[in-house]
Amino acid sequence: MEKIKVGIVGLGRLGKVHAKNLAENVQGCELVAACSFVQEELAYAVAELGVKETYNEYEKMVESPSIDAVFIVSPSGFHCEQIKLAMENGKHVFSEKPIGLGIDEIKETQSVIQSYPDQVFMLGFMRRYDDSYQYAKQLVDNGELGELTLMRCYSIDPSSGMESFVKFAGASDSGGLFMDMSIHDIDLVRWFMKKEVRRVWAIGKNAAYPELDEVGELETGAAMMQLENQAMAILIAGRNCHHGYHVETELIGTKGMLRVAAVPEKNLVTVMNEQGVVRACSQDFPERFREAFVSEAKEFIDCIKEKRQPEVSAYDGLQSTKVALACKKSFETNELVTLEDE
Repeated sequence: MEKIKVGIVGLGRLGKVHAKNLAENVQGCELVAACSFVQEELAYAVAELGVKETYNEYEKMVESPSIDAVFIVSPSGFHCEQIKLAMENGKHVFSEKPIGLGIDEIKETQSVIQSYPDQVFMLGFMRRYDDSYQYAKQLVDNGELGELTLMRCYSIDPSSGMESFVKFAGASDSGGLFMDMSIHDIDLVRWFMKKEVRRVWAIGKNAAYPELDEVGELETGAAMMQLENQAMAILIAGRNCHHGYHVETELIGTKGMLRVAAVPEKNLVTVMNEQGVVRACSQDFPERFREAFVSEAKEFIDCIKEKRQPEVSAYDGLQSTKVALACKKSFETNELVTLEDE
């Protein structure tokens, strides 16, 4: 079978992860095109990844007959329009989260996606493709924990990236801490619990970098959630972790509990020396979720070849965004927010 030819838009830190995987680590596809406003990023794609076509305009790339599919790894505010343009040009689409920043535009985009049932659409919730989370999901689905009653989720970026984030926050709209970071945990809550979130209360504080107050961003935030069956979830998100990249999930049920990455270890090595007994920590998301990103991309390519839709859908993006926006509203108003049925 011929290889699926892919174009990518966005070659920032995450874009480079996807681009390298598509070029080198995912069988059955070929990265043939790249789009960016930054000339150095396009030069990288040509020199390091062997990309044949480069574009400064996304519209031109999706019109190219050379590509079958696009990977959208651009800033969040561009996702909905870029999904629409790709679909209208007959391309299969992988989009990084979030699918969009507003409910109305996401619903409109969902309608566009549904009008092209023969084209694959997939959203980038890569934690579902991590071996540890898949193993935990199998245990939960097999009833090993009984009925889930509570989930606790940590997602904290390394403090080494804080200064660059402060600069980014002053120039761009990430959607806020809950949209930009907690949305992965929100998706996990929905995935494991198989229920929708009904009420949220969120709080936060800027301590190490109070200048984030001026741009409406949060350094550390927390949210408590109640699901439609009264189960509970607690989310902690932050950008100032001094030991590395800390992603941890705990599930508590009527028959037991489990933890994914209770200690966010880099590998299975334990060092014993004058500093004590030390386990190294993952330092960033490309390291911690390296294999998950590959598995995610492979699933997208397999879906195209096998003419099926992936598990992660635009609906998952819509529902997770609703919860993230409710968290943001709760933090801003200091009120409990109820999500309405639709």
